[in-house]
Amino acid sequence: MSRSLSKVQRLQKARTNTPMKAKPKRAMQMKEYTVTSMQVSRKYLVLTKGTAHRAKLFRHCTGGSEAETQSTCQRIDREYNKPLRIGLLFVILVTSGLGAFAPIIMTRFTRMSQRSLVFVAAKQFGTGVIISTAFVHLFTHADLMFSNECLGELPYEGTTAAIFMAGLFLSFLVDYISKRFLLWRQGKRSGQDAEATAPPTATGDAKTASPANSAVIPSHGHNEHVELHSDADAKINVLVLEAGIIFHSLLIGITLVVSGDAFFITLFIVILFHQMFEGLALGTCIAGLPPMAASTLWKCLMAGGFTLVTPIGMAIGIGVLDKFNGSDPSTLVAIGTLDALSAGILAWVGIHEMLARDWLHGGLVSAGVLRTGVAMFCLIAGMALMSLLGKWA
Repeated sequence: MSRSLSKVQRLQKARTNTPMKAKPKRAMQMKEYTVTSMQVSRKYLVLTKGTAHRAKLFRHCTGGSEAETQSTCQRIDREYNKPLRIGLLFVILVTSGLGAFAPIIMTRFTRMSQRSLVFVAAKQFGTGVIISTAFVHLFTHADLMFSNECLGELPYEGTTAAIFMAGLFLSFLVDYISKRFLLWRQGKRSGQDAEATAPPTATGDAKTASPANSAVIPSHGHNEHVELHSDADAKINVLVLEAGIIFHSLLIGITLVVSGDAFFITLFIVILFHQMFEGLALGTCIAGLPPMAASTLWKCLMAGGFTLVTPIGMAIGIGVLDKFNGSDPSTLVAIGTLDALSAGILAWVGIHEMLARDWLHGGLVSAGVLRTGVAMFCLIAGMALMSLLGKWA
């Protein structure tokens, strides 16, 4: 009887062998379920990081506090300390003027020449500031504007880079057209000078018509026109640089004022150093213009334009303080477009007109070890300090 039961049990076990083989399939299903859970966890982590990024973006661009980092595109009513903003407007005015006018005053009323080591160091520091401003401040801030969730998902992902490229191309176009115009005017003057200095054919003095004297006059005129062309070209480059800085500084003034009180003081300190460094960079370029290109009065007017633009932006911000919405889609598009355009302009001027001209085609190509080392250190210091300020502004 026990043997028969054991046989029956064996038969039952044999019949149930097929379902037992399905267990690996269940294990595989459990494994697939585990992988799916991990994917969901990763997606949740990415979403969490994205929310933190948007919160940081909100505080950076609209001046919100930690309590205001909820996803909202509506204007947030805040209590602003207007007297503090009005008072600090004049502090920005003085600081910007100090940075912009200092190189002009030092080269005009002191013995410091444009070839001195101090001037070269200040100019290279300014070059580093301009390059860092273009990429770390303007390009990054424009990308943050276009990636704001209140603007929605853009149909074209390369919007920031495309506008940046447009600003760079516009700067190149201005330089190219100006050079063509100057060459045309130079050729026209050369033709007039050639007619005015043509030697007489019959009654002229033999000494005047000699080959030696006839070769001197065109050579002198050509050198004079080349010098005039170079002076006008330098002036146009500085004007293009100032145009890009002015757009940027105007937006800085508005952004500073509309930021909340919890973030205002920190942002003000950062922008204070930012304007001083940027003013020093622009002032050094203005001071480097030759007297034939710009007089002292003209240089002061150019420096004065930079000095006033950020306080004007702050005044505009104070005027619209109770109505401004930094998360409005039209505001985001306007600020992002101007930032990206300014980034392209400053990138062209900083790399092509300042960095390449000094290091590849200027005096630093054959400079001594000391001058080259000091210039390189100041260039890196300008880029590093301005990039560090990009953490807060």
